[in-house]
Amino acid sequence: MLDVRLLFSCLVDADFLDTEAHFNGDAKGKQPRAAGPKLDVRAALAALDEHMATLRASTGAQVAVRQARETLWGAVTRASQENHRLFTLTAPTGSGKTLAMLKFALEHAKNNGLKRIVVVVPFLTVIEQTARTYRTVLKGFQGNFVLEHHSLAGLGVEAEQRDAEGANERQRRLLSDNWDAPIVLTTNVQLLESLFSNRPSACRKLHNLMESVILFDEAQSLPSNLAVPTLAALSHLSVAYRASVVFATATQPAFDTLHEEVKKHAIQGWQPLEAVPEHPALFVALERVTVRWPEAGEKRSWTQLAAELRDVKQALVVVNLKRHALALLDELSETEGLFHLSTNLCAEHRRVVLNRVRKQLKYGKPCRLISTQCVEAGVDLDFPFVYRALAPLEAIAQAAGRCNREGRLKEKGNVIVFEPNEEANWRRRYPTHSYYQAAEVTRTLLIQHGELDINDPALFREYYRRLYDLSDPASQNQVLNEAITALDFAEVARCYRLIDQSAIQVLVPWGDCWEEFDALRTEADRQGISAKWMRRAQGLAVSVYRTNDGPPAWAVPAKLRRGGVSDEWFILEGDFYDDTLGLNPPKGEQVFIA
Repeated sequence: MLDVRLLFSCLVDADFLDTEAHFNGDAKGKQPRAAGPKLDVRAALAALDEHMATLRASTGAQVAVRQARETLWGAVTRASQENHRLFTLTAPTGSGKTLAMLKFALEHAKNNGLKRIVVVVPFLTVIEQTARTYRTVLKGFQGNFVLEHHSLAGLGVEAEQRDAEGANERQRRLLSDNWDAPIVLTTNVQLLESLFSNRPSACRKLHNLMESVILFDEAQSLPSNLAVPTLAALSHLSVAYRASVVFATATQPAFDTLHEEVKKHAIQGWQPLEAVPEHPALFVALERVTVRWPEAGEKRSWTQLAAELRDVKQALVVVNLKRHALALLDELSETEGLFHLSTNLCAEHRRVVLNRVRKQLKYGKPCRLISTQCVEAGVDLDFPFVYRALAPLEAIAQAAGRCNREGRLKEKGNVIVFEPNEEANWRRRYPTHSYYQAAEVTRTLLIQHGELDINDPALFREYYRRLYDLSDPASQNQVLNEAITALDFAEVARCYRLIDQSAIQVLVPWGDCWEEFDALRTEADRQGISAKWMRRAQGLAVSVYRTNDGPPAWAVPAKLRRGGVSDEWFILEGDFYDDTLGLNPPKGEQVFIA
């Protein structure tokens, strides 16, 4: 099926480009668009090495941290010489993984004659950080040498500083259609769902994955129920199309244990080469926190936790449910330096909150951030105290990565794992059944071992093996498996979903962007919405899952420019957006926010 999609991609892209050239043409004939920039590996490596030399000269990191980063740098450089196509890259938080990934990709592309680097990230907050880092390194290269392809691309400060509809932004959108750029940054959803899609617009870019280095950052975020078909597709891509695939994370899933299941779909199976074989020593060298685990039966009420938080100046609390975050925020309502982060906040609001939090931390001011899991993977925050509700082991380790991240504390940072004093029913304590299963595996390991060492990669291997034995990823999605066996492209596309519920977008009137909200609302009322309007609106939208009861009463559907109303875009009515809580619908209305 992947072979068919790759051929389909070549055909569809050629057709789109030919049509585009026709409509751009004049009396002399068709006018094809200019090709995207090519990957100049040697120049990019020179820029990266120069950037690293500057960092080494100016770093204030501890000797152990500097040594660990140099060890990682040397390891990825050696691994890039390997004539292999599947890799894992396991490295602890704070080891310089983001730049080490780029070093590996550029060196590997140079040694194997590869033409493109695709960086795949699960969360928008992380992808924006990565894009800023890579653009800083490659600042001398032309505008779209680093191309972002995700829902918020082109909406940040940089896009505002240049004309959002200028030539550079127009070229970015055109290049995003078929990933005709040297370095592409995109999301798990965009890349993986395209690999299983049957739509021309989604498949159009797939042929440009040939002869590429594909880097999956925070690889632990890949859902286990889609693991086998995902690994099989990536494995076949590596064998048949000379693509190299790298899974990078501090908490490496034991996907190689699914090798035999993957072999049923892809002859090579899944046996990656570890790019950093000395990674256990790196975890020891960069151990920066002490983890305090709950005793058997020990639970905390939100009132007790709030009292503890008032006694520390700066702390991050990560909980499993938005309801829990709101309960704790209510207990802390009069506390100085209180912040909240969840997907109840629109993207621009989250961006501003993170910037405010970073300033509070930098200048030593009071800062208590209450967050859901959206803060965990890759977000560059550095707290002296992190409280984490009992959760899957990789989530606890990722939360710990926000504690003493730069190793600047005289003593180790403090990570406190706690159990909320909540109902026994898992549905009231965890967001999904699979999340509950993973948390229970963590609990079982904790009972058996007394305490857990999150800096021990062997522990994560044991954890993932137990989790896969319990959840059996190979048989989790029988409908998808049957569709693949039947070569039913439409059904495969319908069933392969990283986010398994459809959502609507609600435009919200966040205070700092009120003028932009008002302009968007006025345009929607008078002219109707267009693709350009939707791009502008992304930063002020909150995703809300659809329900059987229809759209919410507190949001009105936006008018379409061509007539009728949208079933995807809505505009918030009433005073239901709070500067701390984000989207806060009328009491008594149950809303599930994506």
